[in-house]
Amino acid sequence: MVIYNPRDWWKLIFSFHKSDTFRMTWRAMLAVGVYTALVAYIENEIFHATFKNTTAIHSLVGFVLSLLLVLRTNTAYDRWWEGRKLWGGMITSARNFAFKVNTLPIEKKTKSEIKDLIVNFFIASKEHLRKGVKLEELTLPYDTISSELQNSTHIPNRIINSIYSNLWNLDIPFEKLKMIDLELSNLTHYLGACERIKRTPMPYSYNLYLKKILFLYIFTMPIGFVREFGYWAVPIVALIFYVFTSIEILAEEIEDPFGLEPNDLPTDELTETLSKNLDEIFNT
Repeated sequence: MVIYNPRDWWKLIFSFHKSDTFRMTWRAMLAVGVYTALVAYIENEIFHATFKNTTAIHSLVGFVLSLLLVLRTNTAYDRWWEGRKLWGGMITSARNFAFKVNTLPIEKKTKSEIKDLIVNFFIASKEHLRKGVKLEELTLPYDTISSELQNSTHIPNRIINSIYSNLWNLDIPFEKLKMIDLELSNLTHYLGACERIKRTPMPYSYNLYLKKILFLYIFTMPIGFVREFGYWAVPIVALIFYVFTSIEILAEEIEDPFGLEPNDLPTDELTETLSKNLDEIFNT
């Protein structure tokens, strides 16, 4: 995730970060400009077209397209923000779980094992929501990761199971165990909600229709705009193409907030922060 100052207008305006949509679309903008120039030459120099321009029609269609893109962006941002809230809930539950476990009259070694399991649950969860967990990235004891995790298709669940196994082997009063179980259950609940976001993309028909109507809108725009603006239609159409396609590109990027793209959630940093928090909690 990119860390920036939202009030630094000039830096943001003239910044060309790799997540900037201008860098992603400038080649397509150039192609649209060439296409518009070709249409202008054919209409003005070859056919000397005199038909009435279609800017009024494009204005109406553009209004409808704008509404669709706004809905698309809002839906994508809702997914991004929900993902952030879920990770915030996971971290809060993990801290509360650590506070409660740390007050139990159990050996320090057992507390350390449980702490390591929590940290590795978060490491496994963030990678599980990306391209899959790599066991070499975990820092669990060898006897824990050997056969169980290698044969597991859902490593975060297996780690939670290991935490439960540690707790069941302790002599803990039922009332305290019930309070601890609540926080541990919340971890799997939040992870399941993240999986829902990850595995439920925008409806295919909606996405297909939006891209088709966007393509047709830009493809037909030069035909009418050339009659109204002449060769000035080249930069105008290219600019409109940039505006509309950038909205769609941004929506595509943030609708899956758990990856490694610049606008995705900083799950690596959040996991490192949690690890430091747990070190402080269990060392008190």
